[in-house]
Amino acid sequence: MRIWAITKRVLKQLLRDKRTLALMFIAPLVVLALMSYIFSVNMTSNVTIGTVGVSQTLQKDLNKVQHVKVKAYSSKQKAQTALKNEQVDSTLEKRHNNFYATYANTDSSKTKLAKTALQTVLKQEKMNGLIQQFKQVQQKLPATAAQQQPKTKQTTPKIHNDYRYGNGNSTFFAKLMPILMGFFVFFFVFLISGMALLSERTSGTLERLLVTPVRRSDIIYGYMLSYGLIAVIQTLLIVIFTVTVLNVQVLGSLWLVLLITILLALVALSLGIFTSTFAKSEFQMIQFIPIIVIPQIFFSGIIPLESMANWAQWLADVLPMKYAADALTAVIMKDATFTQIAGDLLALLIFIIVLTAGNIWGLRRYRKV
Repeated sequence: MRIWAITKRVLKQLLRDKRTLALMFIAPLVVLALMSYIFSVNMTSNVTIGTVGVSQTLQKDLNKVQHVKVKAYSSKQKAQTALKNEQVDSTLEKRHNNFYATYANTDSSKTKLAKTALQTVLKQEKMNGLIQQFKQVQQKLPATAAQQQPKTKQTTPKIHNDYRYGNGNSTFFAKLMPILMGFFVFFFVFLISGMALLSERTSGTLERLLVTPVRRSDIIYGYMLSYGLIAVIQTLLIVIFTVTVLNVQVLGSLWLVLLITILLALVALSLGIFTSTFAKSEFQMIQFIPIIVIPQIFFSGIIPLESMANWAQWLADVLPMKYAADALTAVIMKDATFTQIAGDLLALLIFIIVLTAGNIWGLRRYRKV
């Protein structure tokens, strides 16, 4: 009977907390629906190869390969510029009967597809050359020797591979590293900052602080400054560990990587404080993670947004992780400059300003000033 009495008391407490019930029952369904959509999106890679000095026949053969498109350039410099500007995924130049291929290598699946297409077409071209040579030799031979097998020699062109990012052993995980770096900064700062302010509120410290002449904005700025300093240290540790221990290659400026991750940490800090105003306990704060944090990783670019529906792209546009992931990927893997990522940085600043204003406004529920 005592066990049943305790059970009834716990159930009554849960039934009174409608928000907890909603998060327990609805949040898993939302996450499963997002995962079902994300992993059912067409993941087929399309590759564009920029060619320099390559024969028309080889270009036509490459164009015939499924999911491969060819663009011809008049010089190596123009092709390399197109590669840097993401207009092509790889370049192919022919010099002295050899081929020199350069891959962006920001997506290992595209690199693999380009390599496979090139090797297949070159084998086909070699076979066609042997057949043509065989026919020419047959025409020159006397009729009595036409049935004899001629000895032919075909020089096999060599393929020299080069990579703008990583090397030939790079895996799909290399593409995820910039995104995961930003996500872990976002997740832990969000969780710690939200829990901290919630603890202050539930313990009564916030109410006692609001009795003093201090302004609401002073409280928010104080929390952001203190936890912002901790977030900066955490960001430095994550970036340094990723670069030095995990040996992640950074093509661009390391200072830009730090700037992006620090701005993302401030966004997570502001969002964590803002979310904590809607939670009554640490348990409810944790329950916000499936709704607020998990979609950030789904729509951050792990799966190309271009292949998603319009509503999914619109959803990604209102999530800060999308802009941070774009900027980190551009700097780390594509050597982007400050000007090239200025739009993403501006978006992160707007998130910080809007969420900070929302935090100041949210304190009105605890004190009217």
